[in-house]
Amino acid sequence: MTPIYAQRHLLGTRSLTAPEITDLLDRADRYAAVNRSAEKKLAVLAGRTVVNLFYENSTRTRTSFELAAKRLGADVVNMQTGASSVAKGETLIDTAATLNAMHPDVLVVRHQDSGAVSLLSQKVNCAVVNAGDGKHEHPTQALLDALTIRRRKGRLAGLKVAICGDVLHSRVARSNIHLLAAMGAEVRLVAPRTLCIPGAESLGVSVFHDLRAGIADCDIVMMLRIQNERMSGGFIPSTREYFRFFGLDREKLAAAKPDALVMHPGPMNRGVEIDSDIADDVERSVIREQVEMGVAVRMAVLETLTLNLARGGDR
Repeated sequence: MTPIYAQRHLLGTRSLTAPEITDLLDRADRYAAVNRSAEKKLAVLAGRTVVNLFYENSTRTRTSFELAAKRLGADVVNMQTGASSVAKGETLIDTAATLNAMHPDVLVVRHQDSGAVSLLSQKVNCAVVNAGDGKHEHPTQALLDALTIRRRKGRLAGLKVAICGDVLHSRVARSNIHLLAAMGAEVRLVAPRTLCIPGAESLGVSVFHDLRAGIADCDIVMMLRIQNERMSGGFIPSTREYFRFFGLDREKLAAAKPDALVMHPGPMNRGVEIDSDIADDVERSVIREQVEMGVAVRMAVLETLTLNLARGGDR
């Protein structure tokens, strides 16, 4: 089936339309069923090569992209930048030129600098997937979050979703804001003033600086990790104080709807952003399901982009 999303690359969610998102989620839904079957190996990407180029450490994202590509039958190369010419001072552009000369079909890139993945996509002939760039975007995370919600709630339109925590440094939050808004959800940002996006209201969201008020009557409570590696200076007084006011526990969760789902993109800082009692509650937490849906979504994205390459997808 010809994909509705016709671009060569997937760099963000800002430009995705509701029909494009729905098509990607529908494809991922089918792959979720495949992943739960005994026979998971397909030949959809037989003869194709996928390169995972990660300049930042990752467990869930890199592993799920690798698993997704292998389950589709692709050849997979995982580049460890610490053991490559990058460690010797090679620039991003030179790395792109080197990889381009090897004719990969899809390049999956995570980079610590916002905009780096977009720059690289302009220098290669293959498809490029943004696996997270700085504080900018993480489109496949937003897609897997949307798939998880849709499978549990049956829809995205009309749901109230609270994105809580370190919103300022979160590419997950930014990608989710764009995608959820496109699908008709009501998005709230809940964060300390020091960790909120300046002028966030211009993104079409409501902003709260009190967790109980922010998640009141919400269908989805999406917690975010405190990103110490992106901070310089004192954004919070202490992790103990942060948990007291913005960490999700049973008492605070009571402000949300009785059937509200709890999400977290991982890795979790237990006792900082979320209490273990909530994180491990199989009735309320869908954190493990998010990881499962990550493989299905990335299979759908890899399939879509390789089909677009075959028919000359737009840049």
